[in-house]
Amino acid sequence: MLRITRVVGVAVLLAGFGVASVWAQPPDKKGEENPEEDKADSKAPEEKISETTHSISIDGKRIEYKVIAGTMALKEDTEDPKATIFFIAYTRTDTDDPADRPLTFSFNGGPGSSSVWLHMGLLGPRRVLMDSAGFTPPPPYQLVDNEYSLLDVTDLVFIDPVSTGFSRPVEGEEAGQFHGVKQDIRAVGEFIRLYTTKYERWASPKFLIGESYGTTRAAGLAGYLQDDRGMFLNGIMLVSVVLNFQTIRFATGNDLPFALYLPTYAATAWYHDQLDTEPKPGLRQHLNDAESFALGEYTTALMLGDGLPPHAREAVTQELSRLTGLSEDYVEQTNQRIHIWRFCKELRRDERRTVGRLDSRFVGIDADAAGEGMDYDPSYANILGAYSGMFNDYVRRELEFESDLPYEILTGKVHPWKYDPWKNRYVNVAETLREAMTQNPSLKVFVASGYYDLATPYLATDYTFSHLGLDPSLQDNVTIEYYEAGHMMYIHIPSLAKMRTDLVNFLESAR
Repeated sequence: MLRITRVVGVAVLLAGFGVASVWAQPPDKKGEENPEEDKADSKAPEEKISETTHSISIDGKRIEYKVIAGTMALKEDTEDPKATIFFIAYTRTDTDDPADRPLTFSFNGGPGSSSVWLHMGLLGPRRVLMDSAGFTPPPPYQLVDNEYSLLDVTDLVFIDPVSTGFSRPVEGEEAGQFHGVKQDIRAVGEFIRLYTTKYERWASPKFLIGESYGTTRAAGLAGYLQDDRGMFLNGIMLVSVVLNFQTIRFATGNDLPFALYLPTYAATAWYHDQLDTEPKPGLRQHLNDAESFALGEYTTALMLGDGLPPHAREAVTQELSRLTGLSEDYVEQTNQRIHIWRFCKELRRDERRTVGRLDSRFVGIDADAAGEGMDYDPSYANILGAYSGMFNDYVRRELEFESDLPYEILTGKVHPWKYDPWKNRYVNVAETLREAMTQNPSLKVFVASGYYDLATPYLATDYTFSHLGLDPSLQDNVTIEYYEAGHMMYIHIPSLAKMRTDLVNFLESAR
């Protein structure tokens, strides 16, 4: 792979958006030190940029592109910089007019996740090598060219929010000012504005893609960019969605998740051959049964609570057992309310095995088979080492960006996360998305859900969008696709291939 590298380390002062090198400042006429200038210089964060050029074959065509890996000072209006945001931008260089090229900003979730997962698993030109099912081979791991990358149809910018990746607050600034729903949206939104301005991309079709909590951020950004910065988007791609947190929070008095998780429990039991039904139904038939029951008799039973008649309670217990593969005795002991952690521990307890949360196809081994909950999530353990190792190698060796900072793949340093203005209630940014789509009727939304995702189950996503309250004239602007994998469905190669096709079609339709 041909690479031409230009590495620049620049300390900058930002005024509006003007950038001036400190080294370029004229000396004091008398050769004396300028205390005010020194004071300003001491606050200026260093912006480091590494630029390399590469090429790749995608869909039978050779694509030439450049990569900018670096940091950008984050500031608003005339305030001093507050943080440096690490980003990696891929720009195709064999096109005539950059304004004709779509531009997609990408981020993951957490809160506390870097952008590495979508970057190295789905979108970027290099991906972590997995087997076809998504299982990681033994170390040492490998990177390969990603023939499923979207770089042929859109330029890509991967953003690490403050305290993730190499992004950090400026010395003297509190990191906590970035750690909250609204604070995070504002910070990432300001980076998008700054990048779009600095690299002259205001005329380009613009898209967002977020995963998991990144979908919460994306919905919030649709409102922030549109209302506060006058930046109207062409489309938003949401991977493993959570917009309404009531749909996934198991809490006393909130029965909604028990119904919405049920089809994913059913899919998991089907995958692990834990069903007593003979002959074994097809996956889609089993899911149809689970969805119908979850949204019908089961929801009614949950709403009735202790008022459910004994004969109806027995029937509900039997059907839950049939769909989930759990024993009737166990279902009855849970009061027909199966918490996710109980399910992951119980499904294969007799084999002393657990099933994954991010992807329930994966199996783990706990220290013992008693109790509730898991020692670890086997689906996260499957990907962490490979993605961490390969990104740290890639960013330094291929992109030639140097930093001694630890790259924070998924950090707990962002907690406690601030949830105002949703304090003491469930976060719900679905209304923000509805407002953005209503005010910008050209805005289109793509949704990707995995059947084996127990973090953001697909029926919870369907529920959210069926309760969005969109005007009928806008409902066709939402496209939902499903994949036979989990939260990061792209680790499963057949799902990765389907996702590329689906996303390319979406990008072309939304331009």
